[in-house]
Formats: sequence, structure tokens, C-alpha cells
Amino acid sequence: MDYYNLSALDRKYVWHPFTQMKEWAEGDPIVIGEGSGCFIKDVRGRWYLDGVSSLWVNIFGHRKKEIDDAVKKQIDRIAHSTLLGLASEPSVLLAARLIRLLGESLPDDTMPPLTRVFYSDNGSTAVEAALKMAFQYWLHKGVTGKNAFLSLNMAYHGDTIGAVSAGGIEIFHGTFKPLLFKTFRSPAPYCYRCELGLDRGICAMACIDEMERILEEHHKEIAAVIIEPKMQAAGGMIAAPDGFLRGVRRLCTKYGVTLIADEVATGFGRTGRMFACASEGVVPDIICLSKGLTGGYLPLAVTVATEEIYNAFLGEYGQMKQFFHGHSYTGNPIGCAAALAVVDLFDKEDILTRLRPKIERLDKWLRQILRHDHVGNTRSAGFMAGVELVKNKETREAYPIEDKTGWKVALDVRKKGVFLRPLGDCIVIMPPLTISEENLTAMLTRIEESICSVTEKSSV
Repeated sequence: MDYYNLSALDRKYVWHPFTQMKEWAEGDPIVIGEGSGCFIKDVRGRWYLDGVSSLWVNIFGHRKKEIDDAVKKQIDRIAHSTLLGLASEPSVLLAARLIRLLGESLPDDTMPPLTRVFYSDNGSTAVEAALKMAFQYWLHKGVTGKNAFLSLNMAYHGDTIGAVSAGGIEIFHGTFKPLLFKTFRSPAPYCYRCELGLDRGICAMACIDEMERILEEHHKEIAAVIIEPKMQAAGGMIAAPDGFLRGVRRLCTKYGVTLIADEVATGFGRTGRMFACASEGVVPDIICLSKGLTGGYLPLAVTVATEEIYNAFLGEYGQMKQFFHGHSYTGNPIGCAAALAVVDLFDKEDILTRLRPKIERLDKWLRQILRHDHVGNTRSAGFMAGVELVKNKETREAYPIEDKTGWKVALDVRKKGVFLRPLGDCIVIMPPLTISEENLTAMLTRIEESICSVTEKSSV
């Protein structure tokens, strides 16, 4: 079917996420028909560098042969069987591989290792399971009153009600406040726009002190602290300073609170480590993984807990201590087969080693682009980065939201063959881990050109 018919059908029937559909209906949507490597191709034949890995999931790009073959092979055996009352070969093998991978990536003799894998469908459901798991764990321990959670301002943990309750982005979550459960919130480590009005050079990470104040006063009410290690992605690519994550782990241990690490966005190489927690030698009590888990092929997520948490759910049938949570497609065999291929690829292609020069290239570009008049701040954690655009660099004044400056940059660079999706006026850069240095350089050059063009026009 040609573009015009597809576009008309899309406008008539499809409701897009996080999209003002009035504007969408008046625009010129890209309809994707094909992908190859780090590129996507629309049905009119135009190719685009996929600068956000199709919303951060296609870590090896599109049509990766090894993942294609694994999926095809599994389809020839069985597409789906439930984990409610059954086991499946791919889910068993993947769980064992993930536990080994986590143990290798997060070694710490002083902390209990992560040992038990609970499957779900996506990042939101992985977080939802983690929140319920932490709450029920304390009940089984005989500790009552731990009915709340602590998260960071500007946090994003998904769009189900529990995940939204733990979120902290007003523009996304404010509408749903009447539906949400109690969550304490601590300052985000957003050093460029510090909530406490402090300067990073002299603050001694006062945001950690504020978190401790909350925990000291309310730890008997708090079941868990949930954070995105190293980078609050959807909050605007907010990179935590070194030591922040380790400080959160110390506080959770000190006050007897479960630590949930939401590594949905940061896991599987995105920060230059297999898991972001490894950058500070932190082992959480629960970790949530999705997105890159299947290389962007299929919806699959895991919530991985320690043996201590798992054991609290064991008992006689009549005690009803089991974890009452699950999904129809839990542990889908095709998704698990894709994930097994993804884990294999990290070793086979030495992904993390080959990623280092590309991280260095990105870091160099981020330093260089800071010289531009309307680039207020750049932030990164490995191979995930954000460029914050400002109207006035000296005062850090933001552009008015109605100017849609970030979107103007994204639309401008689209004409140059790069697809981006900004977060407000933060330009998000998260290409596939396997992008070539040549394509990375071309993408960064075009982004810079578009930033200059759009911001110079806005200043006239």
C-alpha cells in the first residue's frame, strides 16, 4: 500500500502515545516499512539514521541476523506457552544466563546476589512487579506499615498506575494524581538546575542528605527506594554525579529499605557497562530490565530479586504467601529466544570493548557543542546523552514550551536523514550500540547543524 493510503488510515484509526493527535493529523508522519542495521526506511523509500534506537530498544540495530535466526528457530518449535503451571525451555535457559550475567557484572561479597527471575512484558510491568514484590516482602517478614515508596523528582518508571505513582514528572503524571498511592520524593541529582539552589562544585551532594532526612523520618513507612541508576532518561537525560548511586545504596542498607534499580533504559550496555549499577559497584535488592533485553525485537521484561526476598514468599499452600502477580505472555518463548541471542552477541562481538571509542567520540562532541550560544548543558552516561537547549545561556532561561524548540531541531535533522525524538528542549542521543564511528560522526554533525539553524532563527 502506498504512503498516502497508509497515512490516511493512520490518521483515521491510530492513537499514538505521548502525542497531541491534533498536531499529528496536521503533520506529515513518517510511515516506516523497513529497517537495516542502524537505519530505518519509510514507505516512500527515504532512509534515516535511527538516532534513538527506536525508543532505546534496538541496541544492535535492525534485522540482526543472529536474533532473526533465533526467533525463526523458536517459531518452528512453539510460539507461546504459559508459565502459570508450566515451564518452558527458553525461559529457563534465559533466567540462568541472566543470573550468571548479573553475578559477573555486579560482584560484591558484602551484598546478597540477585538470584531469582520474574518475567513480565515491558518496563512498566517490570517496575509494577518490583513495587508489589517489595511491599509484600515486608508483610511476609512481619513488618507492617511499609505502605509507601521513595523515588526521585523527575523520575520516570513507566505508565501503569504503580509505576506512575513512583514517577515524578509533572507533565506526564500530574493528571493521574487522584489515582496514585503515597510516594515520598527526594531531589533529583539535576546539577544544572539544582532543586536546592546549590552549585555542584561545593554542594557535597546535598540531594543525598535530603534523601537521608526523608528516610530517617519515614523509613518505617517506606517499603523501597526506586531509582534509575546513573541516568534519569525520560526526565530529561539527568546524569547523576559519581557517588550518588553508591550513596543511595548506603542509605537503603542503613535504614532497612529495599533498593529497586530500574535499569529498563540503562541496562544492557547503554552506559558502557552491562548494567549501570556496575559503575559504582552497587548490587540492588531488585533490578528491573527490559528494552534492550530482546534487542528491540519483542516485548519482554524481568524483575530480578535476591534469594532473601524470594524466600519470604515460600510457605504452605494454605498460607497464601505466593506472589499474586502475572501476565498472559509471561516468559514468552520467542521473546526469551531473542534475549538469549542478545546475551550471546555481547560476548561474540565484544560489544562493550568496541563501544569505548564511540563513547569517547560522543563525549568529545558533547564538550565541543557546549560552545554554542543556546546549548546550556550536555549530559551523558556512556552511550546515552542529552543536549539541553536554552534561550539564554547566562541565565539558563528555558525556551517557552509553545516554541517547541526541541521538536523543531528534531524535524530539521529529519530532513538531513536522522530520526530523533526529543524530551522537551533536551535533544536525546541514543543510537544503536553497534553504529559505526562513521555513521556516528555523520549523525552528530547533522544534529549540530540543526541545533545551530533552529536556535539562530529563534534568536532573530
